[in-house]
Amino acid sequence: MPEPTLLVDAVDRLADRFRSMPQSRLLAAVPGHPSRAAAALALARGLAAAALALEGAGPREFPDAGAFAAGDQLAVAGHELAAALATREDAAPVTLVAALDGLPAGATAAADEVLARARAAVSATAELCG
Repeated sequence: MPEPTLLVDAVDRLADRFRSMPQSRLLAAVPGHPSRAAAALALARGLAAAALALEGAGPREFPDAGAFAAGDQLAVAGHELAAALATREDAAPVTLVAALDGLPAGATAAADEVLARARAAVSATAELCG
């Protein structure tokens, strides 16, 4: 069973950064995204999709609640993934329904790899939105 504590810590730090950003920074474009808020939403969607895959659930829409909700959405998705990882009892690989840090949608991965890719995605978004 993977230990998701470091993921939770990284997600919380990044979510707090987004919560404290002024509107001008939230809405400013970054490479690959029309805004920092859009980059956070894309990360949150990837983390949420990975959590659903680990729980054996099908894909669901993760709504865009606006730029000012980006930090909260990121925190919720990150904590959901951490909870799914912490309660995972089998070692069977999961099929991802959305891309996650280089793993394309439809790829299969063990829970440890999902955790590592999620942490890498959080770090990459933190660097991108710095």
